[in-house]
Amino acid sequence: MRDEREGVFGGSYSHTAEASERVQFRRALTLTFMTLVMPGSAQIVMGNRRIGRIAVRVWLVCLVLGGLALFLTLTSRSGLFTLLTNEHLLTLGRWLLIAGAVAWVALLLDAWRLGRPLQLRRNHRLWMTGVNAALCFATAGVMFFAAHLVAVQNGFIGTVFASSAVSGPESGRYNVLLLGGDSGPDRDGLRPDSLTVASIDAETGRTVLIGLPRNLEDVPFPKGSVMAEEFPRGFDCEGCTLNGVNTWANDHAKLFGQKRPGVEATMGAVEEITGLDLNYHAMVNLRGFAKLVDAVGGVTIDVKERTAIGGIGAPIRGWIPAGEQQLDGKETLWYARSRVQNDDWSRMGRQKCVMNAMLQQLSPQKVLLNVEQIADSSKSLLTTDVPAKQLGTFMDLALKARTEKVSTVSLVPPAIFTGNPDYGKVRRMVDKAIARAEGVPVNVGILDARLSMPDNNQEKKDPRKANRTEDLAALC
Repeated sequence: MRDEREGVFGGSYSHTAEASERVQFRRALTLTFMTLVMPGSAQIVMGNRRIGRIAVRVWLVCLVLGGLALFLTLTSRSGLFTLLTNEHLLTLGRWLLIAGAVAWVALLLDAWRLGRPLQLRRNHRLWMTGVNAALCFATAGVMFFAAHLVAVQNGFIGTVFASSAVSGPESGRYNVLLLGGDSGPDRDGLRPDSLTVASIDAETGRTVLIGLPRNLEDVPFPKGSVMAEEFPRGFDCEGCTLNGVNTWANDHAKLFGQKRPGVEATMGAVEEITGLDLNYHAMVNLRGFAKLVDAVGGVTIDVKERTAIGGIGAPIRGWIPAGEQQLDGKETLWYARSRVQNDDWSRMGRQKCVMNAMLQQLSPQKVLLNVEQIADSSKSLLTTDVPAKQLGTFMDLALKARTEKVSTVSLVPPAIFTGNPDYGKVRRMVDKAIARAEGVPVNVGILDARLSMPDNNQEKKDPRKANRTEDLAALC
């Protein structure tokens, strides 16, 4: 009888011990996941309540800040973008992320200690240690990577958007001169062969792209400027065209007393040509453009006509076939700059379609996933006087522009003869294009209608049509 009772009691004791071990294991896991969901909660329940309360309060502050960010996202995207591009806040955020990662890992390790792993069965102890280690690595990895991305973005902003001069909209619009330059051993400096003014409505983001041919002659300059004094009848030296203003001014920098005489002289010329007051400029080095396209995974373009790769001072090395194509950086660059077997007007139209494709396809998600590659390529790609303070405004306008039609007007034949331009007519064309974009009724001439409306399928395949249209996305 005694042996039977001992057997019964021993079995009962073993069952109770196993149940207790399972409870202890579940409690240890619970403490770990409590720390993951609300850092400090495990310490309040089982450990140092003072440390736990501090951690919970910090976590609640983070939740409140996240709620405010969500509120700004819904009510003021420009305000949110302004905060996210502020160099001081980014620096602070980076160090807070690093400190938060260290503190969170410390709390997870403390939760593992509070779970009394040495009292657990061996297999439970291994599970507990593995789960805790995985959560530590995941939490620290995500936060350290976020800190790295913040540092990359902060460095990019500090390098590229270093200007401090803020310019407000002119007549309700921001006018930005976009310059595409091509540097290399065979070229004297960075010569802007692509010149486009993006006139952007400051409220809606509705954009008009104004293309200026690089070979415009007799370019006028603002009264009282150095260039006007040197060329009172316009840029009339032998071989002097619009894209040569930058080089001439840089070669005679002593006359200007400025850090960027070429860009300033070009901006003055463009203001006189278009009648618009420019806010900023952005100079894109086309040799770095391919890196940007590759950084975002390429771009999809409806290629209107077979386009040559190479052929500018060298043999043709290949072709981009007509039709919808997924182009990499090199192919996109050649599609935008090739002028073999076609003309400058075709190239200007193709450049506008590339701009439209980048605007439509460069989503915030794609930027976030490729921020390091984009920042790295853009440092060698872009120089601009847009200040960091206005990045939020332009990021918000870019998102708005994606839902609006993009209009184009280009100063090309037959409307404008580049060898002897009628600059009064040029300004009227620009005014009409902006007025139509703003919904102001204007008289549309026969030439305007012929240039802006594709009449048949053959004309729809002509990339020059992108130089004059009310809806660039529909035509491209």
